[in-house]
Amino acid sequence: LGDERGDLRRGGVGCQQGVVDHAREHLAGDIHVVRVVVCFPRSRQACGRKGMLQLLRFAWIELTCCAFAIVIFAGLGVSGLVWNAWDIPVARYDVLLGYVLVVQVLFVAAGLETWRELLVICAFHLIGLALEVFKVSAGSWSYPEPGLLRIAGVPVFSGFMYAAVGSYICQAFRRLDLRVARYRWLPVTLFGAAAYLNFYTHHFIGDLRWWIAAGMILTTWGTWVYFTVGPKRYRMPLALSFLLIGGALWVAENAATFLGAWKYPDQLAAWQLVHVGKLGSWALLVVLSFVLVTGVKAYEGTLYGDRPSRIETTPNPGDRCPEFNRPDEAV
Repeated sequence: LGDERGDLRRGGVGCQQGVVDHAREHLAGDIHVVRVVVCFPRSRQACGRKGMLQLLRFAWIELTCCAFAIVIFAGLGVSGLVWNAWDIPVARYDVLLGYVLVVQVLFVAAGLETWRELLVICAFHLIGLALEVFKVSAGSWSYPEPGLLRIAGVPVFSGFMYAAVGSYICQAFRRLDLRVARYRWLPVTLFGAAAYLNFYTHHFIGDLRWWIAAGMILTTWGTWVYFTVGPKRYRMPLALSFLLIGGALWVAENAATFLGAWKYPDQLAAWQLVHVGKLGSWALLVVLSFVLVTGVKAYEGTLYGDRPSRIETTPNPGDRCPEFNRPDEAV
Protein backbone atom coordinates (compact mmCIF):
# COMPACT_ATOMS: atom_id res chain seq x y z
CA LEU A 1 0.00 0.00 0.00
CA GLY A 2 2.26 2.74 -1.23
CA ASP A 3 1.74 6.53 -1.21
CA GLU A 4 3.00 8.74 -4.01
CA ARG A 5 2.97 12.55 -3.75
CA GLY A 6 3.82 15.24 -6.28
CA ASP A 7 3.15 18.84 -7.13
CA LEU A 8 1.73 19.69 -10.52
CA ARG A 9 0.90 23.00 -12.14
CA ARG A 10 -1.80 23.57 -14.65
CA GLY A 11 -0.28 25.90 -17.24
CA GLY A 12 -1.77 29.35 -17.60
CA VAL A 13 -4.53 28.82 -15.04
CA GLY A 14 -2.66 29.85 -11.92
CA CYS A 15 -3.88 26.86 -9.87
CA GLN A 16 -1.67 24.43 -8.02
CA GLN A 17 -2.65 20.79 -8.16
CA GLY A 18 -1.78 19.28 -4.86
CA VAL A 19 -1.25 15.77 -3.63
CA VAL A 20 -1.89 12.89 -5.99
CA ASP A 21 -2.67 9.83 -3.92
CA HIS A 22 -2.74 6.30 -5.19
CA ALA A 23 -5.05 4.14 -3.12
CA ARG A 24 -5.39 0.49 -3.75
CA GLU A 25 -8.66 -1.31 -3.26
CA HIS A 26 -9.03 -5.06 -3.16
CA LEU A 27 -12.22 -6.02 -4.89
CA ALA A 28 -12.91 -9.67 -5.90
CA GLY A 29 -9.22 -10.40 -5.91
CA ASP A 30 -8.44 -7.59 -8.33
CA ILE A 31 -6.45 -4.49 -7.47
CA HIS A 32 -7.92 -1.21 -8.75
CA VAL A 33 -5.88 2.00 -8.61
CA VAL A 34 -7.90 5.10 -7.74
CA ARG A 35 -6.24 8.48 -8.45
CA VAL A 36 -7.51 11.40 -6.40
CA VAL A 37 -6.48 14.85 -7.63
CA VAL A 38 -7.02 17.72 -5.23
CA CYS A 39 -6.87 21.20 -6.75
CA PHE A 40 -5.90 23.92 -4.31
CA PRO A 41 -6.42 27.62 -4.99
CA ARG A 42 -3.48 29.89 -5.66
CA SER A 43 -1.27 30.46 -2.65
CA ARG A 44 -2.19 33.34 -0.39
CA GLN A 45 1.22 34.88 -0.93
CA ALA A 46 0.75 35.01 -4.71
CA CYS A 47 -2.75 36.43 -4.35
CA GLY A 48 -1.45 39.02 -1.90
CA ARG A 49 1.26 40.15 -4.33
CA LYS A 50 -1.20 40.49 -7.18
CA GLY A 51 -3.67 42.36 -4.98
CA MET A 52 -0.97 44.77 -3.80
CA LEU A 53 0.15 45.37 -7.39
CA GLN A 54 -3.42 46.19 -8.42
CA LEU A 55 -3.79 48.51 -5.42
CA LEU A 56 -0.60 50.36 -6.37
CA ARG A 57 -1.76 50.65 -9.97
CA PHE A 58 -5.09 52.06 -8.82
CA ALA A 59 -3.38 54.54 -6.48
CA TRP A 60 -1.13 55.77 -9.30
CA ILE A 61 -4.06 56.22 -11.69
CA GLU A 62 -5.96 58.12 -8.99
CA LEU A 63 -2.98 60.44 -8.49
CA THR A 64 -2.81 61.17 -12.21
CA CYS A 65 -6.56 61.86 -12.23
CA CYS A 66 -5.98 64.38 -9.42
CA ALA A 67 -3.23 66.17 -11.36
CA PHE A 68 -5.08 69.50 -11.51
CA ALA A 69 -5.93 69.39 -7.80
CA ILE A 70 -2.35 68.42 -6.91
CA VAL A 71 -1.00 71.37 -8.88
CA ILE A 72 -3.41 73.70 -7.08
CA PHE A 73 -2.34 72.39 -3.66
CA ALA A 74 1.30 72.73 -4.66
CA GLY A 75 0.62 76.38 -5.51
CA LEU A 76 -1.14 76.93 -2.19
CA GLY A 77 1.71 75.36 -0.25
CA VAL A 78 4.58 77.10 -2.04
CA SER A 79 2.84 80.49 -2.05
CA GLY A 80 2.11 80.17 1.65
CA LEU A 81 5.79 79.60 2.40
CA VAL A 82 6.91 82.46 0.14
CA TRP A 83 4.40 85.03 1.39
CA ASN A 84 5.17 84.15 5.01
CA ALA A 85 8.92 84.46 4.47
CA TRP A 86 9.02 87.67 2.41
CA ASP A 87 6.98 90.83 2.05
CA ILE A 88 5.57 90.37 -1.45
CA PRO A 89 3.87 93.50 -2.87
CA VAL A 90 1.26 91.47 -4.80
CA ALA A 91 -1.60 89.70 -3.02
CA ARG A 92 -1.22 85.93 -2.85
CA TYR A 93 -4.82 85.31 -3.94
CA ASP A 94 -4.25 87.37 -7.12
CA VAL A 95 -1.06 85.49 -7.98
CA LEU A 96 -2.84 82.17 -7.41
CA LEU A 97 -5.49 83.19 -9.95
CA GLY A 98 -2.84 83.82 -12.62
CA TYR A 99 -1.14 80.56 -11.65
CA VAL A 100 -4.25 78.37 -12.04
CA LEU A 101 -5.16 80.07 -15.33
CA VAL A 102 -1.75 79.19 -16.76
CA VAL A 103 -2.09 75.62 -15.47
CA GLN A 104 -5.51 75.27 -17.06
CA VAL A 105 -4.21 76.48 -20.44
CA LEU A 106 -1.27 74.07 -20.23
CA PHE A 107 -3.60 71.14 -19.45
CA VAL A 108 -5.63 71.81 -22.59
CA ALA A 109 -2.55 72.47 -24.74
CA ALA A 110 -0.95 69.21 -23.55
CA GLY A 111 -4.09 67.24 -24.35
CA LEU A 112 -4.76 66.34 -20.72
CA GLU A 113 -8.23 67.87 -21.10
CA THR A 114 -10.35 68.40 -24.19
CA TRP A 115 -12.18 71.60 -25.07
CA ARG A 116 -15.50 69.92 -24.29
CA GLU A 117 -14.24 68.92 -20.86
CA LEU A 118 -12.91 72.44 -20.35
CA LEU A 119 -16.42 73.83 -20.88
CA VAL A 120 -17.76 71.48 -18.19
CA ILE A 121 -14.95 72.47 -15.82
CA CYS A 122 -15.63 76.17 -16.43
CA ALA A 123 -19.33 75.63 -15.75
CA PHE A 124 -18.49 74.00 -12.43
CA HIS A 125 -16.10 76.89 -11.72
CA LEU A 126 -18.99 79.36 -12.10
CA ILE A 127 -21.35 77.21 -10.03
CA GLY A 128 -18.76 76.95 -7.27
CA LEU A 129 -17.95 80.65 -7.38
CA ALA A 130 -21.64 81.55 -7.00
CA LEU A 131 -21.87 79.27 -3.97
CA GLU A 132 -18.74 80.86 -2.51
CA VAL A 133 -20.18 84.38 -2.85
CA PHE A 134 -23.36 83.36 -1.04
CA LYS A 135 -21.61 81.38 1.72
CA VAL A 136 -19.07 84.11 2.45
CA SER A 137 -21.84 86.72 2.65
CA ALA A 138 -23.71 84.40 5.05
CA GLY A 139 -20.63 84.08 7.26
CA SER A 140 -20.10 80.35 6.70
CA TRP A 141 -16.39 80.89 5.98
CA SER A 142 -14.05 83.69 4.92
CA TYR A 143 -10.95 84.55 2.91
CA PRO A 144 -8.83 86.50 5.39
CA GLU A 145 -6.01 87.59 3.08
CA PRO A 146 -6.15 90.73 0.88
CA GLY A 147 -6.63 90.69 -2.88
CA LEU A 148 -7.86 92.85 -5.73
CA LEU A 149 -9.47 90.21 -7.95
CA ARG A 150 -12.52 89.50 -5.83
CA ILE A 151 -16.27 89.24 -6.30
CA ALA A 152 -18.22 90.26 -3.18
CA GLY A 153 -15.20 89.44 -1.02
CA VAL A 154 -14.47 86.10 -2.70
CA PRO A 155 -11.17 85.62 -4.59
CA VAL A 156 -11.88 84.57 -8.17
CA PHE A 157 -9.31 81.77 -7.93
CA SER A 158 -11.54 79.94 -5.42
CA GLY A 159 -13.79 78.72 -8.23
CA PHE A 160 -10.89 76.67 -9.60
CA MET A 161 -10.94 74.53 -6.47
CA TYR A 162 -14.43 73.42 -7.49
CA ALA A 163 -13.24 73.06 -11.07
CA ALA A 164 -10.62 70.60 -9.79
CA VAL A 165 -13.47 68.24 -8.88
CA GLY A 166 -14.80 68.37 -12.44
CA SER A 167 -11.28 67.86 -13.77
CA TYR A 168 -10.85 64.75 -11.61
CA ILE A 169 -14.07 63.17 -12.89
CA CYS A 170 -13.15 63.94 -16.51
CA GLN A 171 -9.72 62.38 -16.02
CA ALA A 172 -11.20 59.33 -14.29
CA PHE A 173 -13.54 58.66 -17.22
CA ARG A 174 -10.56 58.54 -19.53
CA ARG A 175 -7.81 56.94 -17.43
CA LEU A 176 -10.00 54.30 -15.76
CA ASP A 177 -12.14 53.81 -18.88
CA LEU A 178 -15.30 54.42 -16.88
CA ARG A 179 -18.68 53.15 -18.02
CA VAL A 180 -21.91 53.75 -16.10
CA ALA A 181 -24.73 51.22 -16.37
CA ARG A 182 -28.37 51.52 -15.29
CA TYR A 183 -27.96 55.29 -15.01
CA ARG A 184 -31.25 57.07 -14.27
CA TRP A 185 -30.51 60.40 -15.86
CA LEU A 186 -33.48 62.54 -14.86
CA PRO A 187 -33.82 61.65 -11.15
CA VAL A 188 -30.05 61.86 -10.57
CA THR A 189 -30.01 65.29 -12.21
CA LEU A 190 -32.95 66.46 -10.10
CA PHE A 191 -31.39 65.25 -6.86
CA GLY A 192 -28.06 66.83 -7.84
CA ALA A 193 -29.79 70.16 -8.42
CA ALA A 194 -31.71 69.78 -5.14
CA ALA A 195 -28.46 69.12 -3.26
CA TYR A 196 -26.94 72.29 -4.72
CA LEU A 197 -30.01 74.43 -3.95
CA ASN A 198 -30.06 73.08 -0.40
CA PHE A 199 -26.71 74.78 0.24
CA TYR A 200 -28.62 78.05 -0.18
CA THR A 201 -32.05 77.25 1.19
CA HIS A 202 -30.97 75.63 4.46
CA HIS A 203 -30.15 79.13 5.72
CA PHE A 204 -33.86 79.97 5.48
CA ILE A 205 -35.68 76.64 5.85
CA GLY A 206 -34.73 73.29 7.34
CA ASP A 207 -31.65 71.40 6.15
CA LEU A 208 -32.81 68.68 3.77
CA ARG A 209 -29.42 67.17 2.94
CA TRP A 210 -30.09 63.82 4.62
CA TRP A 211 -33.44 63.44 2.87
CA ILE A 212 -31.75 64.28 -0.42
CA ALA A 213 -28.96 61.81 0.36
CA ALA A 214 -31.53 59.06 1.07
CA GLY A 215 -33.31 59.83 -2.19
CA MET A 216 -30.00 59.73 -4.06
CA ILE A 217 -29.19 56.29 -2.65
CA LEU A 218 -32.58 54.98 -3.76
CA THR A 219 -32.23 56.60 -7.18
CA THR A 220 -28.78 55.13 -7.82
CA TRP A 221 -29.63 51.71 -6.40
CA GLY A 222 -28.49 49.19 -9.00
CA THR A 223 -26.40 51.77 -10.90
CA TRP A 224 -22.86 50.53 -11.42
CA VAL A 225 -19.62 52.23 -12.40
CA TYR A 226 -17.27 49.97 -14.38
CA PHE A 227 -13.55 50.75 -14.41
CA THR A 228 -10.29 49.18 -15.49
CA VAL A 229 -7.12 48.76 -13.43
CA GLY A 230 -4.29 47.03 -15.28
CA PRO A 231 -5.57 43.81 -16.88
CA LYS A 232 -8.76 43.60 -14.81
CA ARG A 233 -12.19 45.15 -15.01
CA TYR A 234 -14.07 46.05 -11.82
CA ARG A 235 -17.38 47.58 -10.85
CA MET A 236 -18.60 49.69 -7.94
CA PRO A 237 -22.00 51.07 -6.89
CA LEU A 238 -22.36 54.67 -8.06
CA ALA A 239 -23.52 55.86 -4.62
CA LEU A 240 -20.38 54.39 -3.04
CA SER A 241 -18.18 56.26 -5.51
CA PHE A 242 -19.89 59.53 -4.53
CA LEU A 243 -19.18 58.82 -0.85
CA LEU A 244 -15.53 57.92 -1.48
CA ILE A 245 -14.90 61.05 -3.55
CA GLY A 246 -16.65 63.11 -0.87
CA GLY A 247 -14.30 61.63 1.74
CA ALA A 248 -11.27 62.53 -0.37
CA LEU A 249 -12.58 66.08 -0.78
CA TRP A 250 -13.07 66.39 2.98
CA VAL A 251 -9.41 65.46 3.47
CA ALA A 252 -8.45 67.97 0.76
CA GLU A 253 -10.55 70.65 2.47
CA ASN A 254 -8.63 70.12 5.70
CA ALA A 255 -5.38 70.52 3.78
CA ALA A 256 -6.65 73.66 2.01
CA THR A 257 -7.75 75.37 5.22
CA PHE A 258 -4.44 74.43 6.83
CA LEU A 259 -2.65 76.13 3.92
CA GLY A 260 -4.80 79.25 4.34
CA ALA A 261 -6.93 79.00 1.21
CA TRP A 262 -9.96 79.91 3.35
CA LYS A 263 -10.98 79.62 6.99
CA TYR A 264 -14.06 78.62 8.93
CA PRO A 265 -15.07 80.80 11.89
CA ASP A 266 -13.67 78.29 14.39
CA GLN A 267 -10.32 78.28 12.54
CA LEU A 268 -9.61 82.03 12.70
CA ALA A 269 -7.69 81.86 15.99
CA ALA A 270 -6.00 78.52 15.30
CA TRP A 271 -6.46 75.79 12.70
CA GLN A 272 -8.51 72.76 13.65
CA LEU A 273 -10.03 69.82 11.83
CA VAL A 274 -13.05 70.55 9.65
CA HIS A 275 -16.22 68.99 11.05
CA VAL A 276 -16.76 65.49 9.66
CA GLY A 277 -20.33 66.46 8.70
CA LYS A 278 -18.83 68.36 5.76
CA LEU A 279 -18.00 64.98 4.20
CA GLY A 280 -21.68 64.44 3.39
CA SER A 281 -21.92 67.92 1.90
CA TRP A 282 -19.01 67.23 -0.42
CA ALA A 283 -20.47 63.87 -1.46
CA LEU A 284 -23.70 65.61 -2.49
CA LEU A 285 -21.80 68.33 -4.35
CA VAL A 286 -19.96 65.63 -6.29
CA VAL A 287 -23.33 64.52 -7.69
CA LEU A 288 -23.77 67.85 -9.47
CA SER A 289 -20.26 67.66 -10.92
CA PHE A 290 -20.91 64.09 -12.05
CA VAL A 291 -24.15 65.14 -13.77
CA LEU A 292 -22.31 67.87 -15.68
CA VAL A 293 -19.52 65.53 -16.81
CA THR A 294 -21.90 62.75 -17.84
CA GLY A 295 -23.71 65.32 -19.95
CA VAL A 296 -20.60 65.27 -22.17
CA LYS A 297 -19.64 61.62 -21.79
CA ALA A 298 -23.11 60.32 -22.66
CA TYR A 299 -22.64 61.39 -26.28
CA GLU A 300 -19.08 60.25 -26.81
CA GLY A 301 -19.11 57.98 -29.82
CA THR A 302 -22.63 59.02 -30.88
CA LEU A 303 -22.39 62.74 -31.69
CA TYR A 304 -18.60 62.64 -32.04
CA GLY A 305 -15.89 59.99 -32.03
CA ASP A 306 -16.24 56.31 -32.87
CA ARG A 307 -16.61 54.70 -29.44
CA PRO A 308 -19.83 53.57 -27.75
CA SER A 309 -21.49 55.86 -25.22
CA ARG A 310 -19.98 55.69 -21.73
CA ILE A 311 -23.40 56.09 -20.12
CA GLU A 312 -25.96 53.28 -20.34
CA THR A 313 -29.51 53.80 -19.14
CA THR A 314 -30.57 50.19 -19.72
CA PRO A 315 -29.57 47.12 -17.67
CA ASN A 316 -26.70 44.93 -18.77
CA PRO A 317 -27.78 41.28 -19.12
CA GLY A 318 -25.90 39.04 -16.73
CA ASP A 319 -24.24 41.98 -14.96
CA ARG A 320 -21.45 42.04 -17.49
CA CYS A 321 -19.42 44.98 -18.73
CA PRO A 322 -21.26 47.11 -21.27
CA GLU A 323 -18.37 46.97 -23.73
CA PHE A 324 -16.51 43.80 -22.73
CA ASN A 325 -17.85 40.31 -23.12
CA ARG A 326 -16.42 39.10 -19.82
CA PRO A 327 -17.60 39.17 -16.21
CA ASP A 328 -16.44 41.79 -13.73
CA GLU A 329 -15.16 41.76 -10.21
CA ALA A 330 -17.33 43.72 -7.79
CA VAL A 331 -15.59 46.07 -5.38
